[in-house]
Amino acid sequence: MSTAGKVIKCKAAIAFEPKKPFSIVEVEVAPPKAHEARIKILATGICRTDDHVLSGSIKTTFPVIPGHEAVGVVESTGEGVTCVKPGDKVIPLFLPQCGKCRTCKNPEGNLCEKNDLSEFKGLMYDGTTRFSYKGKPVHNFACTSTFAEYTVVHEDSLAKIDPAAPPEKACLIGCGFSTGYGAAIRSGKVTPDSSCAVFGLGGVGLSVVMGCKAAGASRIIGIDINKDKFPMAKELGATECISPLDFKKPINEVVLEMTEGEGVDYSFEVIGRTDTMAAALASCNLNYGVSVIVGAAPSASEITLSPTLIFTGRTWKGSVFGGLKSKDAVPKLVSELMSKKFILDPLITHVLPFDKINEGFDLLRKGESIRTVLKM
Repeated sequence: MSTAGKVIKCKAAIAFEPKKPFSIVEVEVAPPKAHEARIKILATGICRTDDHVLSGSIKTTFPVIPGHEAVGVVESTGEGVTCVKPGDKVIPLFLPQCGKCRTCKNPEGNLCEKNDLSEFKGLMYDGTTRFSYKGKPVHNFACTSTFAEYTVVHEDSLAKIDPAAPPEKACLIGCGFSTGYGAAIRSGKVTPDSSCAVFGLGGVGLSVVMGCKAAGASRIIGIDINKDKFPMAKELGATECISPLDFKKPINEVVLEMTEGEGVDYSFEVIGRTDTMAAALASCNLNYGVSVIVGAAPSASEITLSPTLIFTGRTWKGSVFGGLKSKDAVPKLVSELMSKKFILDPLITHVLPFDKINEGFDLLRKGESIRTVLKM
């Protein structure tokens, strides 16, 4: 029996207030309006950014359904949708690509003006939400809200992918892998035979390592306080790994000593802490070094540093979704996954049923998982 045009009742993980576990409840998901599609989620990854929503460090409007890294199937479409049809396998995009705004038209830009990352309004383009619980509206998150069996997204936030792509692997291309890999390949533009330092060896940091290796870097220094991550980092391309806890001096001074005072050519901060952002900047070459901020810092964060760190010629830049144009890049990355240009299996340490979402977040906070994928 077709569900097109009807309200769907399904399970969703709602955050009703900060610093509280998810509540798995039955919500109502309205049909898609014009230029929207309703998606049945097949698999969704747990990202640190979602945990920032729960902790309150990223300011959102509650109640909210987080989740932004997933693979699903189009259940139905609203009027005017041309990029997908019911039955298509898709990846929802937390960073839209409308193709019409000034940023989308700029070859170097990817922060589409339709994004919901600056203020996290949690609403569709028309200022409403398609989710409700007990008759009251529930906000969405980052244009996607994949912690639900069904979600509604605008066609600007949808990428059609290879129908044979395994959902539990391809979902990482919706955020974690693309964000890290792209930061090295696209944002940092790592060059062959260069040296790199990666601060933070979680799922995104390891993807940066993979990107640096793919770009031909000859030296990749992995940095993390959790030494349990070192074997995986080396398997994926890191040439050496160090922990700041093993040294009495600042970690940027350690990196400078390791590189005979030169600093690395490229550094990447993949944690979201202002102190490590400054350390990563100071770790790269003072004249031509490039330091890329990949980790999402808490909304209220501020950073203070000496202008001499920049004055001498360093480049300091941020990277959202690896600098990639989402609708263009995601299908290509999925094709590369299918052709085994890279493998994502090492990044997936746990696969859990959706009902165990809180257990998945506990694994993340304890540092016991790289990526946990929830299967619907």
